[in-house]
Amino acid sequence: MARARRILVALTALLTLTAGVPGTPASAAPPAPAAPSDAAEHWSADLAVGGGDDVNVAWRSGRLRLADPRPTPRTRPAAAAGPVAEGILLSAPRALDRPATRVRARLAARTRDGGTATAQVRGWRSGRWTEWRDAAEAVFDQPVTRVQTRVVLTTPDATAEAAVTGLTLSADRVATTAAPTAAARTYRVYATRIGLVGGVTANGHTVAARDHFAALPTRRGLSPRGTGDYTVKVCTTSGSRCEYAPVWDVGPWNTRDDWWNPPAVRENWKDLPQGTPEAQAAYQNGYHGGRDQFGRTVRNPAGLDLADGTFWDGLRLTDNAWVDVTLLWTGGGARAVVGSGPLNLRAGASTTYPSRGLAATSAQVPVQCYLTGQRIAGTYRTTTRWYRLVGGTYVSHAYLSSVHGGTVPRC
Repeated sequence: MARARRILVALTALLTLTAGVPGTPASAAPPAPAAPSDAAEHWSADLAVGGGDDVNVAWRSGRLRLADPRPTPRTRPAAAAGPVAEGILLSAPRALDRPATRVRARLAARTRDGGTATAQVRGWRSGRWTEWRDAAEAVFDQPVTRVQTRVVLTTPDATAEAAVTGLTLSADRVATTAAPTAAARTYRVYATRIGLVGGVTANGHTVAARDHFAALPTRRGLSPRGTGDYTVKVCTTSGSRCEYAPVWDVGPWNTRDDWWNPPAVRENWKDLPQGTPEAQAAYQNGYHGGRDQFGRTVRNPAGLDLADGTFWDGLRLTDNAWVDVTLLWTGGGARAVVGSGPLNLRAGASTTYPSRGLAATSAQVPVQCYLTGQRIAGTYRTTTRWYRLVGGTYVSHAYLSSVHGGTVPRC
């Protein structure tokens, strides 16, 4: 009888792994993972909490649980139908024995009364991470050499349960068609201001006054705390001001709407044009009855949230507005990491040139070439090296913690 109960729990957890948030439009669920082949590499994720990038989770009595299961208001009330308790465990990246194009996971979990437990994975390739994917079966269009896993727990109230006892994964190689390297995707969307200083974002960051980060309505592009693995370039429609900002929160309106992806990849709303947020379609055209995934009436067409510093100082906006946003991880090329910001984007390789915007701390900016300019004594070094970014602005190497993802030529 005990064995039967364990089998039932495992099957229930496997279904939970691919289940959406209540109220999410129905979509075809991926097939249950097949039995791993003998050629696959297998491992178990370490569920012990130990890193500063974990958020509101604890390992107790052989189970991963929420450290505080009491729902609290989110930074953005529009992010969920009501207050929820949420936690994320981020595993250490695993270096694979050989490159793989497919990762499959089995999650042993117990959930009840509206609690959810999901696992997601991403892969390292060409000097950067792919987007996060549901771990039931994640297929990458190019081989990855490292894999990272995260577990997301949510409960609607303190009586609900979401607990994980184990997570096993396998990686192997299946035939895929590599997508050609292209420029990062850019779209015009409506942006709103986050505000609510002192709140906590989805990746565990506490919002500061005049903070610099962005939010997108999906966890697929959610950066771990303190990183800019997923960075957006946001510009006014005139192009006069831009800011590079890391994605540190989920919202507005929806939580499973990666609107920049093609229909074959998009989590939900696959009948919408690529680049159109669900909230925009709902507000402008009455799509989905004019409601978001939680059934609320959509009051604005926003597909992007901006922290106060990004909104006021980076773009110098005074009200919600349409902006041009580039999802930088969707393109290739070298990247520089801003270690000390917000950093001015100059019109030339000297502080005498005017500022055209800002680059937030942790943002990854696309580097085009380098040149000799004004000597700057900065946080990391004293140097005359400046980088021209894609788009024509310049930053000093003195404030960049690293450059990776390719060779940077001289301008």
